[in-house]
Amino acid sequence: MDYIQHLRSMVGNEKVIMVVASAFIFDEKNLVLMQKRSDNGQWGFPGGFMELGENVQDTARREVYEETGLKLDELELFGIYSGPQYDKTFSNGDQVSLVQVSFICKRYSGELVESNDESIENKFYSLEELPENIFTDHKMLADDLLSKKPLPIIG
Repeated sequence: MDYIQHLRSMVGNEKVIMVVASAFIFDEKNLVLMQKRSDNGQWGFPGGFMELGENVQDTARREVYEETGLKLDELELFGIYSGPQYDKTFSNGDQVSLVQVSFICKRYSGELVESNDESIENKFYSLEELPENIFTDHKMLADDLLSKKPLPIIG
């Protein structure tokens, strides 16, 4: 049983703090990788929930590998997002207060998986031509990425 299932078996749908790690992965042409998610059909940046025993970098690396097949090398902190504006209730009733940690990665290895159980499609995009249908929770990440704010962003 994974950590989230174990935690939910004890607290039900009550609000809990959950840590999420994601990565902006840039190729040699400075295109950023986006994932069309299988759970909602929207575009976002690869990432997911932290498991027990992981640090945030390990979480980003594991989730990116599971979703895209890429193994990340060096990670640079992009931003940390937290607060009531990141509270949400999932369709199953589970409530969370998210702490989102995002990284930038420009060096990686492996072969990009076009699709799998978690990804309908994985594709690199120009920052000027990101897809329209961006997952709500990742829209603020895309906005901050485009804003050229000094890093890291703490919000």
